[in-house]
Amino acid sequence: MRIIVVEIVLSVVLAVVVGAGAGYWTRKKTAESQIGSAEEAAKKIIVDAERVGEAKKKEALLEAKEDIHKLRLELDRDTKERRVELQRLERRLMQKEENLDRKIDSLEKKEDIINKKEVELDKSQEEIHEIHEKQMAELERISSLTSEEARTMLLANAEEEIKHETAMMIKDLEQQAKEEADKRARNIISLAIQRCAADHVAETTVSVVALPNDEMKGRIIGREGRNIRTLETLTGIDLIIDDTPEAVILSGFDPVRREVARIALEKLITDGRIHPARIEEMVEKAQKEVEQRIKEAGEQATFETGVHGLHPEIVKLLGRLKYRTSYGQNVLNHSIEVSHLAGVMAAELGVDVMLAKRAGLLHDLGKAVDHEVEGPHVTIGADLAKKYRESAEVINAIAAHHGDEEAKTVQAVLVAAADAVSAARPGARRESLESYLKRLTRLEEIAESFDGVDRSFAIQAGREIRIMVKPDKIDDITSVGLARDIVKKIESELEYPGQIRVTVIRETRAVDYAK
Repeated sequence: MRIIVVEIVLSVVLAVVVGAGAGYWTRKKTAESQIGSAEEAAKKIIVDAERVGEAKKKEALLEAKEDIHKLRLELDRDTKERRVELQRLERRLMQKEENLDRKIDSLEKKEDIINKKEVELDKSQEEIHEIHEKQMAELERISSLTSEEARTMLLANAEEEIKHETAMMIKDLEQQAKEEADKRARNIISLAIQRCAADHVAETTVSVVALPNDEMKGRIIGREGRNIRTLETLTGIDLIIDDTPEAVILSGFDPVRREVARIALEKLITDGRIHPARIEEMVEKAQKEVEQRIKEAGEQATFETGVHGLHPEIVKLLGRLKYRTSYGQNVLNHSIEVSHLAGVMAAELGVDVMLAKRAGLLHDLGKAVDHEVEGPHVTIGADLAKKYRESAEVINAIAAHHGDEEAKTVQAVLVAAADAVSAARPGARRESLESYLKRLTRLEEIAESFDGVDRSFAIQAGREIRIMVKPDKIDDITSVGLARDIVKKIESELEYPGQIRVTVIRETRAVDYAK
């Protein structure tokens, strides 16, 4: 039994070995045949690649030759064109050269003629000189004076006579011009005043709103004062509720804000519903209404004066002047009056009337925003006019109407005169001349009370003071402190409207003489 099993196992092992050997032999033959086929395919691919490469090489050579041929043709064409252009330029140069030759020949002929004439003139001058010498000798013999002595005597006599006659003529002309100028100026100003009459209304910094009853005061104040606080916050105006029967006082320096507050409060009183939300709504409506009134007032001013073509923002600024006063005089009415006065005087003088009226209407433009922008209203107005592209003549008239700049046109002088005439009307301004002069004098006294101050000048109608200091006592750093000290003393001792600009000027001059 064991023998049979051993034989079977040996048979199986032998069969496996024989099968493995046969498989190996078969795979080897197959691999060799595949290798041979691959080598043949590789040789074929190489041959094909060489053939394709040769074809590509020939095609590239052909294309290169064609490109070279094309470039050669283009080069020949460009060369031919340039040759033609050069030939054309050469012809033009030859023509110009021929023209120059002709002109040179002509000039040479003229030069010969001129030379001949110069020779003739020299001969004539010599003859004239000889004749002149003979005449002078004869005159000296007759008068017993040399030519120099005679000339000196004649010139001295003529000089004395001319000086005397000139002095007399200048005196007469000056007197006539002065008389005529005074007469003409009086006529023009009186005529302008007669032809322009304006109303003057004094306004203050407070407005009074009438109430239907005193019970309304409590509703305006509201619970714990919330209504009055809301109204004051939104408008920037103080509400004064006191014992005045059936009235509320609105106080504030900004007239536009005060007008907004007045309209809003009147609307609230009429409506009867007073609470923060309603107050905010009414204030917004009042602001829109005031803006519309400002626009209409500006347009009405341009219509009344006949000044057109103004920038829309300038028209709005003019409208704001309706709510601005200067010493009790309404600035918009004042501007309209100055425009009319300047126009009338310009017409009498025969200069540009529309330019004078335009400058007169805009001369106080800076007062519309002088409570918002620092500086004198003259400078602010000139900057606004420049910003909105007004002409240089109008800008100069605005800047010069208080004497800050030199007037460059007749219209600028007329605007300054019309401004003075309008402000000097009886009742135009509440402030008297005495109090005005006292304020200016006191302003200069305050400045000159400090050590080191040489001189001081109150200008800009008391809105600015310029102080000249001694450079050996006040240096640059000390001048800053001096300006601050003067400002504090003015604020504590003087009452004035608006603001006053203090300018300290320190100047050192070195003078020598060349001998």
